[in-house]
Amino acid sequence: MTTRSTTTPPRLLSGVQSTGTIHLGNYLGAIKNWVAMQESYESYVFIADLHSVTIPDTIEPSKLREARTSVAAMYIACGMDPKRATIFRQSDVAEHAYAGWLLTCVTPLGWLERMTQFKSKTQNRTDANREVSIGTGLLTYPCLQAADIVLYDADVVPTGEDQKQHLELCRDIVQRFNKLFGSNCLKAPRPMIQKSGSRIMGLDDPSAKMSKSTGERNQGHAIWLVDSPDTIVRKLRRAKTDLGSAVDIAQMSDGVSNLVEIYGTCAGLTPESARAHFDGKPYSALKQEVADVVIEMLRPIQQRYAELISDPEMLERILLDGASKARDHAGATLKRMRSAMGLQ
Repeated sequence: MTTRSTTTPPRLLSGVQSTGTIHLGNYLGAIKNWVAMQESYESYVFIADLHSVTIPDTIEPSKLREARTSVAAMYIACGMDPKRATIFRQSDVAEHAYAGWLLTCVTPLGWLERMTQFKSKTQNRTDANREVSIGTGLLTYPCLQAADIVLYDADVVPTGEDQKQHLELCRDIVQRFNKLFGSNCLKAPRPMIQKSGSRIMGLDDPSAKMSKSTGERNQGHAIWLVDSPDTIVRKLRRAKTDLGSAVDIAQMSDGVSNLVEIYGTCAGLTPESARAHFDGKPYSALKQEVADVVIEMLRPIQQRYAELISDPEMLERILLDGASKARDHAGATLKRMRSAMGLQ
């Protein structure tokens, strides 16, 4: 493993899949934190387009191409600075797929079969009337995810609580690789569990985390960062709350708690202050105030996004430059892996 000077800032690695667009939960739970951390971390932030092809029968090539550009524009519109952070497409750095294969080969099958997301996604794809094929990528993608991390000797990986199992698996894979091929070859990252806004739930189902896939199926589930003010108001009016008429902070339902969490995170309030602000107010007032603060927060992001998306050539230059920088580091790590395994 390479060593860095003590004066070099710690390295951060994270990314978002290039499926659909980015929703409010992605921003509040992840991207907003990355923006704040790019001041003190050497940041590698990628568009996880290889992860977007895990379920092949859901791929629409033209939409995937558009989404890859859209995510890049939204990263920058949200505040990621290409001069401070390395922003790139995963598929432009071939070392990800190569290292993913090497890690797949050292990962026991049982480790992958125990993953919670694999179990839930395979269950969701059952159909009593026909045989449903489960792609191998759905099982092995945690190995590619581990490769994403180890290629950059990442110190931290910002993640929500729901992704903690994947980070623990990554550490297990790294430890197994090092035990087999050299104790200092790969660096085991540590998860950085994001607290503020890390569990923004679905508007229609506050028991489930706000999700791209669910949002694409149900328009009332998620607020997209590109939604118009009228759309945001309409979605929040339909958001699930309680059967009563006013907020009671002593016994808030999951739906009410979720809206208060969104308001507090967007307004920069502590959870206690946000709850106190709405205690006794009617649900109509809660929903309108949440809409107002979300719309105001997204206004500059949407304006900047519109400027960026209208200049695809500039975005392409940023992504290719980022990929070039990423390859320099990823290539050095892959070289260590190949040498340790006897492949060079």
